[in-house]
Amino acid sequence: MTSIRRGQDEWDGQVETPLGCQAANRRRATTGRDQVGADVDGRDMTDREPVVVFRTQSTIEANVVRGLLETRGIRGVISSGAPQAIFPFTVSGMGEVRLTVRGEEADKASCLIAEFRQEVSVRLTRIRDEFRSVEKALGYCFSDRGLLEHALTHRSRAHEDVSGGVRDNESLEFLGDAVLGFVISDRLFRECPEWDEGQKSKARAVLVSTSALAMVGGKLGLGEYLLLGRGEEKTGGRQKRSLIADTFEAVVAAIYLDGGIGAAGRFIESCFRDRLEAVRAGGISVRLTQDHKSALQEWLQAHDMGLPRYELVATKGPAHSTTFETKVWAGEQVIACGEGRSKKESEQQAAEAALRAFASR
Repeated sequence: MTSIRRGQDEWDGQVETPLGCQAANRRRATTGRDQVGADVDGRDMTDREPVVVFRTQSTIEANVVRGLLETRGIRGVISSGAPQAIFPFTVSGMGEVRLTVRGEEADKASCLIAEFRQEVSVRLTRIRDEFRSVEKALGYCFSDRGLLEHALTHRSRAHEDVSGGVRDNESLEFLGDAVLGFVISDRLFRECPEWDEGQKSKARAVLVSTSALAMVGGKLGLGEYLLLGRGEEKTGGRQKRSLIADTFEAVVAAIYLDGGIGAAGRFIESCFRDRLEAVRAGGISVRLTQDHKSALQEWLQAHDMGLPRYELVATKGPAHSTTFETKVWAGEQVIACGEGRSKKESEQQAAEAALRAFASR
């Protein structure tokens, strides 16, 4: 196997070098011709089983190499050795990602990877620079960047890879939700001892709501770094609040797995410091949470106006950039309208407009 190097750093990916490639290199040196396809002994290699030509711990690295091969007409399949029952990240080397090609193309593929190693290294340097930008935004450096990669991988990206070698961030999202809830609960327990259980529960729900997480993730710029499929990219996935909120939870899980609960707690504290201080100082507010629908519901009930009702009245624009328009009703009266890139966002905007209208009376 050959390690590909970039500058002074060694790339984790390993290139398998079959005998046929070595023989082809010798033939090229002596005859000036590339005769990939026959092995050292002249045996026909076209009937061989699929062959692993590249191994790594990163699906991104594997995809870069696969893209290189596809530009030369060689189709590769990515697979992973990680057990399906374990979280989707590397565990003691069990998460090895392999790139396999047809047996008759293995030698040519290995030669191409070796020949274009500089081009591959440049692409990977660019990708890893992007990861460094994410780490800088998060204020945390990963020991295992594979965890960060998984945290940023949306299911649309994984679904486009039919081999199953790319895993999405949904399991990390599940874990991150629990870690986030625990850390916020701990802070509220310690810093708001005079509050009863109901107040603490309400504050926690507000602080970890989708709207609040989307705001925090948006400030970190997570949408810019999401690994999306082509379809989700075209429909504005990088701006979707739900995707950004889910990714934030996955990042929390990645930090927890990489650095433990202490590292995760410090990260969450840095992201929620202003909000926690606002809660301690003056309780829950609409400005703090941006969960305008909940705030509007509470306001209407407090003034004996019943529950709000939302009505989608129009959709505008092409399929990949649709805008939704929603009215919000209180009883028989329309109290406000709002627009957004999703139905949920348009409802939030309508609720916010209603709250502003009531505040100005």
